Formats: sequence, C-alpha cells, structure tokens
Amino acid sequence: MSPPAPAPFQSRHLAQALALQSRAYPAFLVEPEPAFASRLHVAAPFNLVVERDGHLLAYLLAHGWPRESPPPVGAVLDPMRTGDTLYLHDLAVSPNARGMGIGQALVAHCFALAAAGELERAELIAVEGAADFWRRLGFRAETPSPALATKVARYGPAAQWMWRPLGPAG
Repeated sequence: MSPPAPAPFQSRHLAQALALQSRAYPAFLVEPEPAFASRLHVAAPFNLVVERDGHLLAYLLAHGWPRESPPPVGAVLDPMRTGDTLYLHDLAVSPNARGMGIGQALVAHCFALAAAGELERAELIAVEGAADFWRRLGFRAETPSPALATKVARYGPAAQWMWRPLGPAG
C-alpha cells in the first residue's frame, strides 16, 4: 500500500509532531513547544505532514529564510521574517513508517511549493548521520563560513551544512 499524500501541517498535528520529534531526535535537538510551533507561522505553506487514520506518520517543517543564516535550535521565530531561501528545518518519520518513501515525498512536495513561490535554493543542516539521505535528494555539503560553522556546530558533532538549487536546475 502506498503512503498517503503530503498535506498541510495544521495546529491539530502539533501534539503528535512534538511526540514524534522526541522519539526521532536526541534531547539536545528537541525543541520546546513554543519554538516548534513558531515554525508553523513562518511560510506555513511549506510545513507538511503525512498521516493515516488520524495518526501522524511524518512531518516536515520548512520555511522561507535568509540565505546561510539558520535559526538556532530552540529559537522562537519571528513570523514576519522571510528570505530568498527554503530552509528545511526538521523532517521526522515515525519508525513504523520508514522505508515507505514518505520523507522523500514530503521533500518533493515541499520543493514544488517552494519553486512555485519563486524560491531558488534550499538549505539545511543534516544532523545525526542524515547527510546521505539528503545527498540522495540532490543536496551537497559545503564548507561554511566561520560564522555559519559556529551555528552548525550547535546541531551536534556530525552536523553538516548542505544546500541545493530548486526548480529545473535542482
């Protein structure tokens, strides 16, 4: 059976998403509810979920943001801040839904939305060994500037700064 299609992240998904975040990430990367919820109000069309029968299988938090300036872990975002880049902040897939292509489907749907919104670049910080997954989706690691490297280091010792173009060039 194929997974359900991605849908917009709604406030009713918040409790399940917070629980999934706690299972998917180490404690130092788990964001408190105010910080997590603030991402739902920045470029909300890029925040997506996949659910089946009322159970959240996966979510993706992504928003427009200034290039090469990822927000710190746990920061509450200003809903008025925008940027020229799609920042993929958080992707989590439930353990019982892994291997179904859900993460890839969420990212592809998000890219289509962002390209229609005229964003030309996507960026992220790959954490906890996820860089290979992101490479398969066209991202490439880049040596960050010293200031950016300091921010990336706060995401853990294995964190990598990655980016890719969107649209036809991506």
